Amino acid sequence: MAVTRTPLHGGNVYAAARELGRPVESLRDFSASINPLGPSARAVRALSHAASLVGQYPDPQCVRLKEAIQRRWRLASDCIVVGNGATELIDLIPRALSIRSALILGPTYEEYARAVELAGGRTSMVMAQRGEDFRPPLKATTRRLAAQRRRKTACDAVFVCHPNNPTGQPCGHEDLGQLLDAADRAAVWVVVDESFIEYCEPLSCITYLPRYPRLIVLRSFTKFYGLPGLRIGYSLSSAAVGARLRRCQPPWTVNALAQLAAEAAMSDVRHAQRCRTYVEKERGRMVSQLKSIDGVRVIPSAANFLFIELPGSFRSPAITAALRRQGMLIRDCSRWQGCSERMIRVAVRRQQDNTRLCAALKRVLRG
Repeated sequence: MAVTRTPLHGGNVYAAARELGRPVESLRDFSASINPLGPSARAVRALSHAASLVGQYPDPQCVRLKEAIQRRWRLASDCIVVGNGATELIDLIPRALSIRSALILGPTYEEYARAVELAGGRTSMVMAQRGEDFRPPLKATTRRLAAQRRRKTACDAVFVCHPNNPTGQPCGHEDLGQLLDAADRAAVWVVVDESFIEYCEPLSCITYLPRYPRLIVLRSFTKFYGLPGLRIGYSLSSAAVGARLRRCQPPWTVNALAQLAAEAAMSDVRHAQRCRTYVEKERGRMVSQLKSIDGVRVIPSAANFLFIELPGSFRSPAITAALRRQGMLIRDCSRWQGCSERMIRVAVRRQQDNTRLCAALKRVLRG
């Protein structure tokens, strides 16, 4: 089956720099939602100390990092699969579990659908509603799964992003529990991508893992730990699912520097708390500035980015292009399934950058 879906990702500052004829350092990238305080000093020191390791193969079992993850979540090593970013694991899951039909809660990260389609499967969407502030449509999905049991129709998996990208909305614990119950009864896999969950850690669904053998939780070291250039993430699941994923994974996909930096990043609890506090405060300040612009609607967010609806006469491609010419890169969400032509997403960065962006957006909309 031909897959025509083109990946849409933020963070390509190199292409923007070439297009604009500007140094990469002169751009302010609000299109990629990376921790504004960057990686911990402990992780940076680990990278420096790991330089001597580039002359040898990395540990293919990622033993030290898995031990750190074990201590954090009190799960057996067999339940953990470390990958080249969460995206590698998203790609592995449909092939490893033979997923042929998936429900995806949208609008959301397009790699879920792409991975299922590349594995020869098909997807359908359950869309969040604008009138409900784009809260994840868990109840509607639960009803779909219940109807599936009655009609014996085929659905192998449900993909949930929590908190969701691009809307920033988290899942409610009660609704998520009901969805997991329905999926368990229907023998359906549930993949919960928690790449942004560190910004609202108490909402994590990792505690559900012992109760639901078909639940898979994805974590990333990109968004919160600030290590996008190293490409590293991991999955948590039952040991049986972990074994199936590892069988489909090529060897040495996670380099030695990434393993040591991730281990160090996880251990830096003070930096993590400082980042959570900063993002919560700065996100609130940014929301106030954006809401002061006539006609702009800001969706409540639990992550380090904001999902914004522009005033009625404006279109996101034009606004994105206007800000790009000023060296500020934002996400145009108009091509995302389930989003309108007035939707954009902006990362929460340092205070000075955020103030500049809000002022520039106000000028563009007035102009």
